Amino acid sequence: MRLEKKATLISTSVAALLVLIKMTVGILSGSIAVLASAIDSLLDLTISLFNYFALSHAEKDPDDDFNFGRNKIEPLAAVIEGTVISLSAIFILYEAISKVIHPREMGFMTESILVMLISIVITTFLVMFLNNVAKKTNNMVIRADALHYKTDLFSNGTVLLALGLVSYTGEQLIDPILGIGIAIYMIYSSFPIIKEGVLMLLDAALPEEDIKKIKNIIEQERVATNYHNLQTRESGSHIFISVHIVFNVSISLYDAHLVADRLEAKIKELFKEKKVHILVHMDPYDDSEINEAEDIY
Repeated sequence: MRLEKKATLISTSVAALLVLIKMTVGILSGSIAVLASAIDSLLDLTISLFNYFALSHAEKDPDDDFNFGRNKIEPLAAVIEGTVISLSAIFILYEAISKVIHPREMGFMTESILVMLISIVITTFLVMFLNNVAKKTNNMVIRADALHYKTDLFSNGTVLLALGLVSYTGEQLIDPILGIGIAIYMIYSSFPIIKEGVLMLLDAALPEEDIKKIKNIIEQERVATNYHNLQTRESGSHIFISVHIVFNVSISLYDAHLVADRLEAKIKELFKEKKVHILVHMDPYDDSEINEAEDIY
């Protein structure tokens, strides 16, 4: 089993445990902050299950129906995850505002504080584990999951602070006010996840820094006289690159093919954590102007 899939199974198990303890104490205590945290953990559970499904299908080999594979399931999962985080934040915001308008006294303070302490410890270890997996695999889904649980860690700390302040001061408004803060932070954190996923689904080009490195490798190849139509895109853990390399008309197909293989090997070294697919079109002359004219008409 791939490390990414093991990571999603572990995060799913952790989320299920947190949902059980938080939901129980949240309902008993009447704390909006604890209940919001429980709902967030329930969404974590759903998302982790979806991530496992996404990774399982994304790694399938290309077939007659999907000639390029199912790699875009990964960015799609990231977009869905970011959207779910935003929707849950809106729900928390609604509940918090409702409690500001209609205050309700909290109970089971000791139990609530203990649950949040346990939650923080468990989530901290999970975030460390997911970050480690994300660094090793550079997988977008795992990075999104790690970021998601980081927001949980922040929200859990805020909930613990709210419970402590309410217990010490007796001021019930502290709970919904901090709940509003959690909701705003969750929306803010989800935006980069959604943005990155959408850009990948739209086949956005690689970052300019990576494109410069690719160009540098091509330009250092002395046998190639020129190049054009360099196109790049990223799809989950896969990178697709195509380029037209111009050779002298007298070069043999065999020698040109060796140069193309050499360029592919060097470019793949730039993205060791990814599966790189490179298509080199070998031109006996520079036909860039012809290609541009065809694109216009």
